[in-house]
Amino acid sequence: MSALVWRRVCRGFVLCCFAALLQLGAPATGPAAAFETSAPTAILVDHGTGRVLYEKSADEEIAPASLAKLMTIIVLFEDLKQGRVQRDDRFTVSEYAWRTGGASSGGSTMFLPLNSDVSVDDLIRGIIVQSGNDATIVVAEGLSGSVEAFAKRMNEEAETIGLTHSHFTNPHGLPDPEQHVSVRDLARLAAHLIREFPEDYPIFAEESFAYNGINQRNRNPLLALGADGLKTGHTSDAGYGLVASAQRDGRRIVLAMSGMDSAAERASEARRLMNFGLQDFEEVVLVTAGETLGTAAVRGGVVDRVDMAAAEDLRMLVPRGSLSDVEREVVENGPFVAPVSEGQRLGWVRFARGDETLRQVPLLSETAVEEAGLFQRIAETLARNLGWGGAQTP
Repeated sequence: MSALVWRRVCRGFVLCCFAALLQLGAPATGPAAAFETSAPTAILVDHGTGRVLYEKSADEEIAPASLAKLMTIIVLFEDLKQGRVQRDDRFTVSEYAWRTGGASSGGSTMFLPLNSDVSVDDLIRGIIVQSGNDATIVVAEGLSGSVEAFAKRMNEEAETIGLTHSHFTNPHGLPDPEQHVSVRDLARLAAHLIREFPEDYPIFAEESFAYNGINQRNRNPLLALGADGLKTGHTSDAGYGLVASAQRDGRRIVLAMSGMDSAAERASEARRLMNFGLQDFEEVVLVTAGETLGTAAVRGGVVDRVDMAAAEDLRMLVPRGSLSDVEREVVENGPFVAPVSEGQRLGWVRFARGDETLRQVPLLSETAVEEAGLFQRIAETLARNLGWGGAQTP
């Protein structure tokens, strides 16, 4: 090909990916379509890309049980971030908190003594590690004056985060016919906690917490298997549920499931879903920002070609070991007339399967090309018109 061709095409390599998965929102195929769980409702999300790797009845409205405490913690963390409360502030354990969520209630409890004062820092661990219902009520009353007022704040925060199938009426998740969530919303809550409160998120991985002389272990069964949070839940109407997150090789996944019949089934199915997300998918780098992918023709410049570089990264999550005939095509949109500025768009890199364009990234000039002097431009014009030094431009 001549240095002055209108279009320069370089057909590249075969990538290890499914073309269908190169499109955001593409339906599950391959491993994702083959995976199944006994959980009535479940979702698995790649945290980095936000891609749903698996879902089953993910928008069905369900009772949250203790998973509602994730929203309670978000409201508390937000108040800490905004300086409305401090970690060493102390809240008093009311009779309502003691009776509704204390030792005599029969539910998860922090075993807070009646009328005692407890620090916000201890309450955080009492909610996250011990899943104390009494701790959530103490927080609700301490921050908002009442459970009802706090529930209003929970719903306001839910709207801000973008939950679409959730409504909260209490901070602990005890049964209420008006209270519901979806596993998609629970996964969004988890992602919000991980993203917005990175300094506090490690608390979810703490294996135990002792208060009032009573040591309780974290109920998350996946902590021993590589997960680093978040929470379990159980009531008779909700069944056994879990929200968890884990990372491996720089990738993080978030999963949520609910409605299982036993703690053993919850642990088993959550482990299967976690391993599926971490083992069966991999991130493939198709192109990196600044990577040189070709050159573009320039007329009337001090040089006749300029390097083109990718404008941005293009990374895709694909099933591990999957193969598909996806081709990379580098397209030059020239020739260009000097001057050419640095960063000027000169073409694009296209990823395609057959005639179908899947994704493309702009290509930019790596350097500026100044206009040539008069005599150089005359010589170039003569060479082009008389065919000196190469084929004529088509």
